[in-house]
Formats: sequence, C-alpha cells, structure tokens
Amino acid sequence: MAERDRLRDYRGKRAFDRTGEPRGRGVSPGDGPRFVVQIHDASTMHFDFRLQVDDVLKSWSVPKGPSADPKDKRLAVPTEDHPLEYEEFEGVIPRGEYGGGTVIVWDHGTYEPLSHDRQGRPVDFARSLERGHATFRLSGSKLRGEYALTRFRGGRDGEEAWLLVKRAGDTARTHGAPDPRRARSAVSGRTLAQVASDAAGE
Repeated sequence: MAERDRLRDYRGKRAFDRTGEPRGRGVSPGDGPRFVVQIHDASTMHFDFRLQVDDVLKSWSVPKGPSADPKDKRLAVPTEDHPLEYEEFEGVIPRGEYGGGTVIVWDHGTYEPLSHDRQGRPVDFARSLERGHATFRLSGSKLRGEYALTRFRGGRDGEEAWLLVKRAGDTARTHGAPDPRRARSAVSGRTLAQVASDAAGE
C-alpha cells in the first residue's frame, strides 16, 4: 500500500495549518526500525506506543503505559498509522483540534523484531501484526528487553484491542511507565506542564 494511502486517516483528522504535528513527507527509515512512546495529555491522559513498520509508525493508545512487570497486561487500543517524523513530535495540539492536548516524548530508540513460526523461522513483522501476535526487543533509554503485542479482540464486532506485555524471564533493566504528570521528556527533559507553559509563552 502506498505511503500516502497509509497516512490517509492520519491526515484526514488533522488541520496542519493549526497543529504543529508533522504532515508526513517521507523520511529515510534509518538504521533499524524505530519505536517511540509519547505521553499525551488529551481528553484523557494516556501513553501512545508506536513501532516503525515499513514507512509508517503503527500506533496504539496504552492508557497506563508500558510496564516493566511481566504480570501486568496493559491494554493497547490501535489508532491510525502515523508518519515516521512523529517520533520527534513534542508540543501542544490546540484545543478543539483532533487529539488536542500536550505531548512529550517519554522514550524512543530502536527495536528488533523477534516473531517466528512454530519451526523457529523468522516471520515478517508486518505479517505477524496482521495475524495478531508480534514479539520484539526494545532498546530505548527507559524501555529495554522483550515485549509482545497480542490481539485479544477483533475489530469486526467491536473495538479492536491488544495487550502489551513484557516477556517473563527477561532480565533487561527497564523502567515502567511513571506518573505521567511527573515524567520527563527523553528529548528535552521537560514535563508536560513545562511544555505547555513554554508553548503558552511563545
């Protein structure tokens, strides 16, 4: 599917003359697939978990954020694909616009796809997501180690829903999602309140 088609929903929901979000003009994929976790203080506070798949960021809204405890199964609700440039977006989406509120980049880095079939052969990551189960190893400044996304409810008869879970037995040191109002950006070191204040002063 063409890149512009994959971003059709994203672009259709936004007025780029009123929001600082990137339109998505295409950037080089870089070395290895990327991930980003953003905290979004919108109508409800939540974390946005995004994985680069080909030329877009596949995205899920995770109300409580990723956990470092394998016993915590965190709800993850799919949202529209985002452009790769969104990994760097931090700022305030104006009130009244889609997703209006403050956004910070809580963590970002690269990830390694780990999905495989029953014979242990690697499976294309995009295909593993289509099938409803994908495993991957995160290498960020806060999130590290193996995680899995598993679909437990389909989208035909209701809202599609997934679980984001850290793999049991993974000893990589990682940080679970903090109190979002005290969390600091991995890019600027600012809190949500500081980003909002800076935007108001511009």
